[in-house]
Amino acid sequence: MRFSGTIFKDGKFWLAEIPILDLMTQGRTKKEAYKMVADMLESLVNKDGFKVEVYSGKKDKFEVGSLEAKHMVSLLLQRKRELSGLSLAQVASRLGMKSRNTYARYEQGYSVPSVEKLNELLNAVCPQRDIVITESTIPLTDK
Repeated sequence: MRFSGTIFKDGKFWLAEIPILDLMTQGRTKKEAYKMVADMLESLVNKDGFKVEVYSGKKDKFEVGSLEAKHMVSLLLQRKRELSGLSLAQVASRLGMKSRNTYARYEQGYSVPSVEKLNELLNAVCPQRDIVITESTIPLTDK
C-alpha cells in the first residue's frame, strides 16, 4: 500500500508532503527529504521491523509505502481521527460499537479491515471527506 506525495523546493529546503495524512517534512536535499519522510512514517507507526520505501516519481510526485499494509491502514485511520478531533470512544459510538477497543484494534494494526469495513471506518472518522483510491503511476522498480 502506498500514499502519494509531492515534493518541492522552498528556499534552501526541499519540502515533502503527504496530503492524505496531512504530514510534511523537509530536508536540505531531495534525497534527505525522502529519508525524512520514511523516518517520519516509521516513527509514527512505531512497530519493530516496520519499514517504509519512498518511490520517486516524475516532476514533483513521489509515493511512500510498505508491504505491511495493516500498519499503513492503521496510520491512516489514526491520523484521520486525530485530524477530525475525535476520541476513540466517539468513533466507536459513530460506528455503533459498544466498546472503543473494537475500533482501537484497527488503529493499532491488530485487526485488518476489509475494503467495505475500511470505507465504513473512514466515513466515521472523516464523514465530510471522500477518500479516492488511485493506481500507482510509479513502478516498483523505480526506487
